[in-house]
Amino acid sequence: MHRLWLIFSQFATIALAIVFVVTTLKPEWLGRPGTIAQVVELRQASGGAQSGPPISSYSDAVRTAMPAVVNIFTSKEIKDPRHPFMNDPLFRHFFGDRPDTESQRASSLGSGVIVSPKGYILTNHHVVETADEIEVALADGKKLRARTVGSDPETDLAVLQIDGGTLPAITFGDADALRVGDVVLAIGNPFGVGQTVTMGIVSALGRSQLGINTFENFIQTDAAINPGNSGGALIDASGNLVGINTAIYSRSGGSLGIGFAIPASSAKQVMEQIVEKGSVVRGWIGVEAQEMTPELATSFNMPSSRGVLIAGVLRGGPAERAGVKAGDVLLEVNGKPVKDQVGMLNLVAALPPGNAATLKLRRQQKEMNLPVEVGKRPSAPRRPGR
Repeated sequence: MHRLWLIFSQFATIALAIVFVVTTLKPEWLGRPGTIAQVVELRQASGGAQSGPPISSYSDAVRTAMPAVVNIFTSKEIKDPRHPFMNDPLFRHFFGDRPDTESQRASSLGSGVIVSPKGYILTNHHVVETADEIEVALADGKKLRARTVGSDPETDLAVLQIDGGTLPAITFGDADALRVGDVVLAIGNPFGVGQTVTMGIVSALGRSQLGINTFENFIQTDAAINPGNSGGALIDASGNLVGINTAIYSRSGGSLGIGFAIPASSAKQVMEQIVEKGSVVRGWIGVEAQEMTPELATSFNMPSSRGVLIAGVLRGGPAERAGVKAGDVLLEVNGKPVKDQVGMLNLVAALPPGNAATLKLRRQQKEMNLPVEVGKRPSAPRRPGR
């Protein structure tokens, strides 16, 4: 009996050892996923999230996108008026005449994203706005001179080009498919310390009326964005470009977890127009709009607060020639409903200049359709301090 018990104990010990080894080295033999890649593969195959270990690294996404993110160094000449004492005759007697101004060079930095093997780089307009010289440092350390192809102050986007042979271009992702809560990573050169990656989630979508740009449709994220990150890449968990980092909300100058990025879909449209035409061409009708509040809707005897109030009409502009008057309520543009002031601006801007469009208006409790010949939106004036 004692001998049988010894045989059973040895057999059980060997069996447990075999199970332990198989579970550790070959868990798939037992029908269970063992690595993170297998967990992700099973989740994708099943079409939903399954229980299992979370993804612990985004190194593959970063390795894919990082070569396409560049550091941008700009410089400009600043002329300071000379000090009043230089006009003193005694000073001029001993030191001679000096120029009326003294020249100095100021430098700044930002980031950019290579979006084409031909060397096109997307960045922010404010990064290169007043630059005399632009130098781009690639991820491998190579530095190249860049030229400005064109810029669009109203979306704060600019396109540069470098000549460095075949360059690593990033892949555009589907920014319109982003959801609040999706993981995103910001890549750039904050404070000039070097290329840096930060992680966060999509905090909100469609942010507008922030007073940052004329046309706003921002992705809000808590991925750390700091000075120097402007123009850098916001990527998804697969390494695809979903946004161009643009601005932060901060009282100290550092990241407080509220950053804003321009969706890649919008940036791509602007880039294509700049590359093709040298600038972005938008429609314009020459009106000043005001939000239709419930109080205004009541005063106009309207059943709802849809549309926008035409607060002013530019003399000689397309709207005035079409018969639009101050006090009208704009309801639709080419059959598309106007939800608010931002929506009206985007609808009108999308109209091709020179073409005819139809405006649906409400005037004195009557609705009417007016044809208007769309004009070209004037260039935006330079903002002070940008």
